[in-house]
Amino acid sequence: MLRTRKVLLILTRSKHSKTHWSQAQKKQFTKDRALENFDDFYGQVFGKQWKSIRVALLTEHKYMALVNQFGDSEQTADFLRADGAINLRDIYEAKKQFLTRDDSKMFSDDKIFKLDQKIEAFAETQQRQELEKLYKEDVPDLEGVREVNETAEEFVDYKKSLNRTLRDDAEMDFQRLIDHNVGVAGLQEFIPASKLKGMEDFISESDHYKYYNNSADFPVSIEMEHSFEIPENLEIFSYERGNVSDFRPPRSCSTGVLSHFLMDGASVLPALALDVQPGDRVLDACASPGGKSLLMLQTLRPGTLVCNDVQESRVNKIKKLMNSYFYNFGEACKKQRCFVTHQDARDIKEYEMYDRILVDVPCTTDRHSVMENDNNIFKSSRVKERLRLPELQAGILTNCMKLLRPGGTLVYSTCSLSPVQNDGVVHMALSNVFSDTGMTLTVKDLSLVMQPFSDMYKFAYPNTLKYGQLVLPFLPANFGPMYFCKLVRNN
Repeated sequence: MLRTRKVLLILTRSKHSKTHWSQAQKKQFTKDRALENFDDFYGQVFGKQWKSIRVALLTEHKYMALVNQFGDSEQTADFLRADGAINLRDIYEAKKQFLTRDDSKMFSDDKIFKLDQKIEAFAETQQRQELEKLYKEDVPDLEGVREVNETAEEFVDYKKSLNRTLRDDAEMDFQRLIDHNVGVAGLQEFIPASKLKGMEDFISESDHYKYYNNSADFPVSIEMEHSFEIPENLEIFSYERGNVSDFRPPRSCSTGVLSHFLMDGASVLPALALDVQPGDRVLDACASPGGKSLLMLQTLRPGTLVCNDVQESRVNKIKKLMNSYFYNFGEACKKQRCFVTHQDARDIKEYEMYDRILVDVPCTTDRHSVMENDNNIFKSSRVKERLRLPELQAGILTNCMKLLRPGGTLVYSTCSLSPVQNDGVVHMALSNVFSDTGMTLTVKDLSLVMQPFSDMYKFAYPNTLKYGQLVLPFLPANFGPMYFCKLVRNN
């Protein structure tokens, strides 16, 4: 006789590893945190434009090819043309011929600047949200509690006391006096703190946006720039607007160096705007990885070029790049008078020594921040570093202004869309250097000379910028973002 046994089945769900797609979807990555921040801030700044900027920012950016003059330059230019690429100089000159005098009337010396109120409103919103997180609004009403408990001490609004010092509150100052008749027990009475221990270095998100300040507390003049050129021996190739073809990888030339260098197309503009002249002493203050320095060397104009950066790893990147594009770079440095230095740009003391300075400062690198998790400044461990970026940027720019000789030219640039890191830092540095030394600088408005590039780049509306130019990511011409501002020292 067969007996049947009852089998109890207990179904349990196994836990997936952290790398499983179901778990990965629940996790917020650093690049997601960056995108949320940009949606809040840039959505307010750029309005309806932000939607198209956002799509382009999340798409691979477009490159340009810089031909190496120290390799087989003619052959390189020929095969780039055969692939359908166009010389950037030809594009600029052709468009420039079609511009009439009436077109230049679109740009006046007096800009109508309309961004201040947007930044101020966003900072206030951020501050309000932070306070709501710190102090929950559903605190019970304590009036009734005090009426029932007759022995309860007088109610103190500690939320209010955190934002007030003892000098501001006479009543609180009186409460801190200890009656000597009470004895030692009086020392145990609670005394509200005016500061929270451990919060001395705390920076709230809203404080970061308060770095943006355009109050006129120093003299500054803004003049329209009327001259711009791409040097004749500089060969930069790009595909036309809407053509998303990829360039061939660089090949080895007969001299052993690489044929061309691929860089974001917007990155060529700050170096070109610097307008290096033959024999100039030039400083690239934050040079790594070295693309802009390489471009300036390709003009064959610098008398001396100093490529500087603060970290040894970044300095090594510059040297590696230069060794790839110059045969026997050590000897070439002696002949071309090119030097690679390792120093914090805020500590350089060669005052009034340079004719041209490029200040491409560390920034939020917006495209990298929304595309990559590695080395992302929006990591939770780098919050303080990110929020204090404007301080670092303004410190570098202020010191570099002092390194300019009178009449010298400086170009400040970032690869960020943030008005705080762009116009905000320029304004802060102009104010700092005037208060420190009395130095004044003239801002060169590049709107007019950038107009022939309108078919290649998407520029931000002039009324959103006070000092510089901003290349916006845009799918048909997906360069940037890149902000750059040209300054000339007056005295």
